[in-house]
Amino acid sequence: MTDPWVALEPGADPAERMRVLRRAHEAFTEAGTVPRPVRAVVADSWRRSARAGVGPDGTASVELTDGDLGAYRSEHPLARVMPLFRELMGTFAADGEHLLAVCDAHGRLLWVEGHAATRRQAGRMNFVPGARWAENAVGTNAPGTAVALDRPVQVFAAEHFIRRVQPWTCAAAPVHDPRTGKVLGAVDITGGNGLAHPHSLGFVQAVARAAEAHLALLAPAGPVFGVPRLTVLGRDEIRLVGGGRDLRLSRRHSEILVLLSRRPEGLTGDELLCALYEDESVPPVTLRAELTRLRGVLGPGLLASRPYRLTAPVESDLAVVERRLAAGAVTAALAAYTGPPLPSSQAPAVVRLRRRLADGLRAALVARGDPDLLADWAHAPWGEDDLTVWRALASARPTAAIRARLASLQSEQGAPKGWPPE
Repeated sequence: MTDPWVALEPGADPAERMRVLRRAHEAFTEAGTVPRPVRAVVADSWRRSARAGVGPDGTASVELTDGDLGAYRSEHPLARVMPLFRELMGTFAADGEHLLAVCDAHGRLLWVEGHAATRRQAGRMNFVPGARWAENAVGTNAPGTAVALDRPVQVFAAEHFIRRVQPWTCAAAPVHDPRTGKVLGAVDITGGNGLAHPHSLGFVQAVARAAEAHLALLAPAGPVFGVPRLTVLGRDEIRLVGGGRDLRLSRRHSEILVLLSRRPEGLTGDELLCALYEDESVPPVTLRAELTRLRGVLGPGLLASRPYRLTAPVESDLAVVERRLAAGAVTAALAAYTGPPLPSSQAPAVVRLRRRLADGLRAALVARGDPDLLADWAHAPWGEDDLTVWRALASARPTAAIRARLASLQSEQGAPKGWPPE
């Protein structure tokens, strides 16, 4: 085979290849061996799927619904190229009884469009918007494997790890942020075995490249064009982009700007002094000097005084998480949360802000009880010692590894033993 990422070489008999793949799949699920002619990319994916605990009789879970799904899709960068995807692929999908699907970088399906009857059939296996099709959740599949490997891939019939997906064939290609190179998600074409052709893989690759080119021509993503934007989460020195600025601010200036961005009415000097300094003996002149330096960094027009305030609205990734959480869009909030705001700051107001946000996310996660969301938090740097979340995860997914980690945490933190109950 000339291209290992294409499912069938020219001249291959699809029906015979399906029979061979089914036997190979059974051999792997029963004995863990991968016989020929299973492609290396598929064999590796099967092994990863098995290590992730995916069962061949499993199914995808729907993580995003209703308001969660709508909020997440509306702010996702790929929403900006959905018209392009529809223009390039919509007619092909509808006429060929295929589906156009777009997922995010976590393998969550955001859009599934195309032939109505095919959509209904795909819905029976939860190939629907909001469902999680990451490789570590449902095994080998084109969109999930494409984002896992960060490269275009075609998956044919019984190459799919989950049996109920094996009547389908799909091809997907990752789409990258043209500025950072980061994977934003993948575009996929799914349908019958007629898609097991090199042209379908080349097609989605071309569409993905067109989407990246289109994103490069668009203005930087933001809720409102021209509004300055702060990147706050997971970093001690925030970034301010907009209004002709692209600045990385010092830690103290970062604290000031975060606090002022949350109080459009402004703060008096005394209020800002209490918010920033634990030491009550810090003189007001120290704060005034910091504000003078900050005004020089920002340039004229953004920072006013009496009271200290920002003269224009400022958006931030922190505000996005808070809005989604307030709307009950827990999955979308967690997806946007890339770490605590200003994690090393000891400014009293920032410490309170950081604690309120973490407490709100934790409470929402525990109330939702979704094991995948709990695991995402527990395995992140900010959640690896979070006893409350590990307890909830052990209740939702009581594997030996999770229970062992919980027991270790309880011992380290002096918590009561014997939890969770046998």
